[in-house]
Amino acid sequence: MAIQPGLQLEFGAGGAATRNVRPLLGGQRGGAPALAEFDAEVPPMNELKETLLIVDGHAYAYRAFYAIRQLNSPATGLGTNAIYGFIRMLGKVRSWLKPTHVVVIWDGGLAKERMEALPDYKAQRPPMPSDLERQIIEIEQWLQASRIPSVTLEGIEADDCIATLARSSAESGARVIIASSDKDFMQLVEDHKIGLLNPNDKTETLWFEEQVRAKMQVSPKQIVDYLALLGDSVDNIPGVPGVGGKTAAGLLAQFGSIDGIYSRLSEVKPDKIRLALVTAEQAVRRNIEIVKLRFDISCDLRLENYKVREGEYEKLREFYERCGFRTLLEELTKSAGPQRELM
Repeated sequence: MAIQPGLQLEFGAGGAATRNVRPLLGGQRGGAPALAEFDAEVPPMNELKETLLIVDGHAYAYRAFYAIRQLNSPATGLGTNAIYGFIRMLGKVRSWLKPTHVVVIWDGGLAKERMEALPDYKAQRPPMPSDLERQIIEIEQWLQASRIPSVTLEGIEADDCIATLARSSAESGARVIIASSDKDFMQLVEDHKIGLLNPNDKTETLWFEEQVRAKMQVSPKQIVDYLALLGDSVDNIPGVPGVGGKTAAGLLAQFGSIDGIYSRLSEVKPDKIRLALVTAEQAVRRNIEIVKLRFDISCDLRLENYKVREGEYEKLREFYERCGFRTLLEELTKSAGPQRELM
């Protein structure tokens, strides 16, 4: 199953996008499996009864914002690069995966429990650029016009919403693909049930258990313990001093889990790593609770709420005209049929 080279963009007069120059999702896939290839005995995802695509909204918006040079609406003069990139990225993934269900989930704030456990959790992150913040509001308007569900829960991190929905949907028999660059989602990966698609991965690889093992040298079930040992600079979570990725993976290969490590601490070599583990045990135990995603978000996160539906033509037409998206407007008109083209 060949995947076409990633979306590329070029901008013409007035800031409207005209054709391709810069990849958003990369080039050809590498050797890892596509949906229809990762297990010949399992039906391709587009042949299954239900396939859910969950999009990490902020991950996609940030990627689009920084992947595309400045693009402005000819009508308002305001930036539209994140909007255009988001639309194109999501359209490309939907065209490839052909999901029966789709939802975009946004961060609603930092989890109270994580902040109480680690007050500096994500504290080093710079504020969102004001232009991106404004464009996200317009992305949500586009999602509404496209009739693509968009979920934000106050005080709830997107990771936990995504984990809750992914787990419940997989348990109901759907195949789930999470579109996000967040490595925390590796803990959810399960062959034939839950996979990952990273918008920053130029190989356009779908990640299942084999790909997680190849990259991290641990299984998806060990990802929480791995990150608890290693820490996460992106989320400002300190790890065990002197323990890098190779050491963390080696410890888990030998002892199986953090509980296994601490129950056989006398066997850990070299001595400096054993002493570091002794000193950091409380922090490591805390890290487990911070890194571990929640599956108990109490809201109406049900698969049936996210069935793919037709967008609203007039609202989309007005949106594309306002933003100056000529190519998208032409594609919308053509997809609506001959009668629309004559209007």
